[in-house]
Amino acid sequence: MKKVFHGMFARLMTVMLAAILACVLVLYSLFYFTIRADHIDARMNELKRQAYDIAYLASRVHNNSIAESFGYNSTTENYIKWKANSIYSDFNAYSVVVDRTGKTTLYATPELMKEEDMIFDQQKIVSILSRVLHGEEIIFRTQSGGKPMFTVAVPWADRGTVLGAVFIQTAAQTVYATYAGFALQVFAAALVTCALAAVCVFFTTRQIIAPLRVMAQMAGEMAQGKFDRRVPVSGSSETRELATAFNSMAAQLEALEQTRRDFVANVSHELRSPMTSMQGFLQGMLDGTIPAGEQRQYMQIVLDETRRLSKLVGNLLNLSRMENNNTELAYSDFDLHECIRRVIIANMSQLDDKHMDLQLSFEDEPMYVYADADQIEQVLVNLLSNAVKYTPEGGHIAIDTAQEGKLTRVVVRDDGPGVAPEDAPYIFDRFYKADKAHTVGKGTGLGLAICKRIMDKHGQSLRLLDTKEGAAFEFTLESGRAPEALPHAEEKDADTGKRQD
Repeated sequence: MKKVFHGMFARLMTVMLAAILACVLVLYSLFYFTIRADHIDARMNELKRQAYDIAYLASRVHNNSIAESFGYNSTTENYIKWKANSIYSDFNAYSVVVDRTGKTTLYATPELMKEEDMIFDQQKIVSILSRVLHGEEIIFRTQSGGKPMFTVAVPWADRGTVLGAVFIQTAAQTVYATYAGFALQVFAAALVTCALAAVCVFFTTRQIIAPLRVMAQMAGEMAQGKFDRRVPVSGSSETRELATAFNSMAAQLEALEQTRRDFVANVSHELRSPMTSMQGFLQGMLDGTIPAGEQRQYMQIVLDETRRLSKLVGNLLNLSRMENNNTELAYSDFDLHECIRRVIIANMSQLDDKHMDLQLSFEDEPMYVYADADQIEQVLVNLLSNAVKYTPEGGHIAIDTAQEGKLTRVVVRDDGPGVAPEDAPYIFDRFYKADKAHTVGKGTGLGLAICKRIMDKHGQSLRLLDTKEGAAFEFTLESGRAPEALPHAEEKDADTGKRQD
């Protein structure tokens, strides 16, 4: 079980961390490429502005007449060189000025004069010069000296005439280096975020798994027969619901186990008592302790005990068949009152022995119902036997019938001690035997359970009525038709036996 939860813990951790890592990587990548593009654009715009400054100065140098008159030529060239050095120092970029033919007219950056062939690609300059001469501003990336380079080209003009172009070139590595540190900081922040998320996921997953571990432990103990175990109701709403359901299941199992133990004890007593008496009587007859003249009397007692055992075993088999749905109901229309009379006649000796008064209150005569006659007769036998068993000598028993719409109601009453309130919720549970009131020391708790299963199988109800004195059980049946009212071709449901009206 520990391996199972260890695997679940690992899977949850892996899935949650993978999801967090994927989100962080997506956000970091989006942020990185956005910052990268913005930074490159900003750097290229700045180089373009610097290129226009040089273009302006180049146009001043070209205007020879004005330059010679006012002495600007030498001064302006020096200023261009200073500007180029400033660009080289600030941006690590090289500057060059070309004329309309692509010929270099001025190296704005002195360092460039020593490595001209390695820096500017003359063929590339000539190929884009025509576009620049038409007034375009061009930013392109090229290879120079085996290294990726960014190049900015802008036109320079004098009195409205484009005379050439200004090129400023810088290594791509230089541009990337300006935001590489920032990218590393963002990456470090992403790693820290992932680490903090991992810690949070670890403790959150442990908190989720912890109640399941407790439930697994309790389930293992319950498998060993310790049904009194309960788990704490805590955690998330789903975990609390699961814990509540687990505790409810444990309580039901505990109650079922207690019922089973009570049933085993009761059945053991019910089996042991007649078998002990039977053994004693038979042994007495065999060894001559019981005189031959009295053996017939004791043989009758033995026969009664065997019938009692047979009835007990029969009830167990009937209940088992009912619970396993192995019994198919044989529906038919029959007279309920006639069925009640047969049951009374079969139990007349018990009624006479206890001098009981039996009262019948039938609303209509006859009263037809649609059900399995044998099963309903068994329900009536069990209810009447139950009433006779718990009603004191000279007591009263009443059986009432009434029709309400499509249902027929039957009530069996007695003036015995009744059912204790604490026993009422469990009176129809299988093997349940109360320790006081209506079932003190009698029966095995199977009769009412069998009745309940029979009525459930019919789709009808059986309930204990709330009475001030005694006990009253009411069950319902589907109303039937008199034989003369039945059509010649009556259809029935093949699966359930319900009549198709």
